[in-house]
Amino acid sequence: MALMADFLLAAGAFGVAVYCLILSRRLSRFSDLEKGMGGAIAVLSAQVDDMTIALSNAQATATTTQSDLEQISTRAESAAKRLELLLAAMHDLPDPEGIPREIPPKSIGQHERQPTEVQWRTRRPVGGALR
Repeated sequence: MALMADFLLAAGAFGVAVYCLILSRRLSRFSDLEKGMGGAIAVLSAQVDDMTIALSNAQATATTTQSDLEQISTRAESAAKRLELLLAAMHDLPDPEGIPREIPPKSIGQHERQPTEVQWRTRRPVGGALR
């Protein structure tokens, strides 16, 4: 009986040794930096670093753009106030003689056509006759 227990103990130890060998090979393939999950984790880590740098650059750009827009809107508001004052001052001026204050709008479809010069590819000068 002792011999049988020793045989079963040796078989169990051999089975555990084979299991550890298989587990070791799988783990080494899993953590391989070129093909396994280790490589994927390394690539993702590098991408996270790149995205962090891009995000900080975008935040800095947004901050400078915001300050520029605030300055431009302040300038636009002051220009609008000056234009309102100029328009208010224009209402105080008398109307010139003979010029109507408002020009009636043209009806839709009545467009004035301006004569245009078209130069065709001929030996004739523009606006002139053959000599």
